[in-house]
Amino acid sequence: METRQLEYFVAVAEELSFTRAAQRLFAVQSTVSATIRTLETELGTTLFDRSTRRVALSASGALFLPEAKAALDAVERAREVVQEASAGLRGSLRVGTLTSVGALDLPALLGTFHDRHPLVDLHLTVSVTGPTGLAEDVRHGRLDLALLGLPESELPGLTVRTIVTVPYLAVLPAAHPLAGRPSISLRDLAGERFVDAPRGFGNRIAIDRACESLGVGRRVPVEVADLRVMPLYVAAGLGVAVVPDLVPLTAPGTAVVPLDDAGLTWPLSVVSHGEKAPGRALRTLLDLLVETDFLQKSDGGASGRPRE
Repeated sequence: METRQLEYFVAVAEELSFTRAAQRLFAVQSTVSATIRTLETELGTTLFDRSTRRVALSASGALFLPEAKAALDAVERAREVVQEASAGLRGSLRVGTLTSVGALDLPALLGTFHDRHPLVDLHLTVSVTGPTGLAEDVRHGRLDLALLGLPESELPGLTVRTIVTVPYLAVLPAAHPLAGRPSISLRDLAGERFVDAPRGFGNRIAIDRACESLGVGRRVPVEVADLRVMPLYVAAGLGVAVVPDLVPLTAPGTAVVPLDDAGLTWPLSVVSHGEKAPGRALRTLLDLLVETDFLQKSDGGASGRPRE
């Protein structure tokens, strides 16, 4: 049995698709299919139930999956130990992040890590599908680490380290009747049109749920993924915005007012796979994040507060 066979099996098992597994492995689909058939022949059992519509793990495949993952983890740990002993920390890290993470100086963090461990191959991906997509990528092994803003209840199967929480602010047109107040609540915005992130983004999920719990209905006619441009749509009269205090939110023709709804904060968390022990490179990056202060200093935008 070869390591490559186990890698192909795990990819198909997690994707439940030979096509997606081949894309993930940068392999030809026919090669993936042939490798799985060879593995099944060697094991003397069927690992997948196949049909024209779906691929599912067989009973034998479900039993084999945790063993295959454990074997791959052991091989990776052995490789890392030998490589580190001979030439320093090696490996690869796939990191996912949001479009706007103003509370953390991610370039500085990754730059420091690269300076200290230049043999580790870093890959950074900016998500266009939001934190929900990032979480799925970590669960399925497409990413080793992700920075996202979702409550822990939305992150089953992942190890979650919350590194900062920030309050929410309301961005209003300058002429809005509430613009001069020292603070407002979500109830004050009942009936307003909203500018917000698409569904699946952390701030959209949090504000949707908060409004629902208060019995406040809202419409979101404008959806944009980048927090930095939301004030421009507010200034254009297309709605109001309630967003985490992560980046400078001022724009001509707008007013920023603190939101006073108790307990409503946005968490910036680092997540990794909950069932897979982190490799040496990942552990080293997480240690660097904990040991060094890479939180952005407030400059009229992000006012991130370290979690107690």
